[in-house]
Amino acid sequence: MKVTIDRLGHLGNGIADGPIFVQGVLPGEVVEGTPDGDRLTDVKIVTPSTDRVKPPCRHARACGGCQLQHASDAFVAGWKQQVVEIALAGQGLSAPFKPVVTSPAGTRRRATLSARRTKGGVLLGFHARASDTLVAVPDCQLLYPALLAAFPGLEALVMLGGSRTAELSLQITTTKGGVDVVVTGGKPLDSALQLELARVVEAHGFSRLTWNGEAVALRDRPAQVFGAAMVVPPAGAFLQATAEGEAALLAGVRAALGPQKRVVDLFSGVGTFALPLAATTEVHAVEGDKAMVAALELGARHAEGLRRVTTEARDLFRRPLEPDELRAFTGAVIDPPRAGAEAQTEALARSVVPVIAAVSCNPVTFARDAKMLVAAGYALDWVQVVDQFRWSTHVELVARFSRAI
Repeated sequence: MKVTIDRLGHLGNGIADGPIFVQGVLPGEVVEGTPDGDRLTDVKIVTPSTDRVKPPCRHARACGGCQLQHASDAFVAGWKQQVVEIALAGQGLSAPFKPVVTSPAGTRRRATLSARRTKGGVLLGFHARASDTLVAVPDCQLLYPALLAAFPGLEALVMLGGSRTAELSLQITTTKGGVDVVVTGGKPLDSALQLELARVVEAHGFSRLTWNGEAVALRDRPAQVFGAAMVVPPAGAFLQATAEGEAALLAGVRAALGPQKRVVDLFSGVGTFALPLAATTEVHAVEGDKAMVAALELGARHAEGLRRVTTEARDLFRRPLEPDELRAFTGAVIDPPRAGAEAQTEALARSVVPVIAAVSCNPVTFARDAKMLVAAGYALDWVQVVDQFRWSTHVELVARFSRAI
């Protein structure tokens, strides 16, 4: 069968009339392959797109970690912005867009790898597309060099605490004190295993190891820097995927807010936005996870030159800040999980907060929540896509909402 690709779906698959779904293709390309239900396999590119490039990573064909390495940077940026535009249009909305900011290759400071023991040693990497098959990625072009350098130590951990029947998950993060490692799915801890794992931590310079939810070793503080503050997040706590992406989102938040007297940071995490903003304005940080709130508060307490920072541990899904509480703030930041923040956005829509900086990792829930704000009288002033998950279909953004008071 020969088909022409009309567009890409939200998962990065090409879509032709039918619909027929084809992996690894671009709009406008003519391809042929073997029909398999609504999919095309054994695909051959007959007429390539001018946006097609050679994948920069030698693992690209086998590994499922990246979906768009065959597309030019300009195409990916335009496509991700279009994803947001379509989501907004589905809610009857539109907005001006600022230029897309894309994180460079080799800057992912946080990733979750899979691993298991084999007859010959350890297999460590990412899964193949839509498969349980593990693909080793020693030359991954996404990961920060310090994470790639950690692979021998991670393999040593898996040799000690893994098995050939169970797969381990290893969340690895660069920190000021070395790579922070969180392992799930490993053998149950006993004193002998804990001692051996701690020796690997010391030998390979890891900052901290958490094993099946238990703290095993702390060689150095796994600290992150947010503005003037240094914070030690709880093991596995949320962190932006790249330092460059975090900086772009922070710049967008600052541009959206402008000068402020007092800002509320909703879903503040460990202070990604709250602590840098506190250099020039009072900030009240609200987060549902008590351990993250404690880490933020401790970081703020030991930082110099910050305005007043207050914190509150509160489930914003069950108990959002209401309009009478929001009245105390001249600006708001909201950065919810992928599910969005329907309840909190509804309360914001009824508030008189003059300006809102909204950060989102899901264009669909962002558009849904944006519709509530616009219907209540807020203007959607602009949107900016920040692509810190390079070569993936993941889309993040920052946006400005304002209302005349």
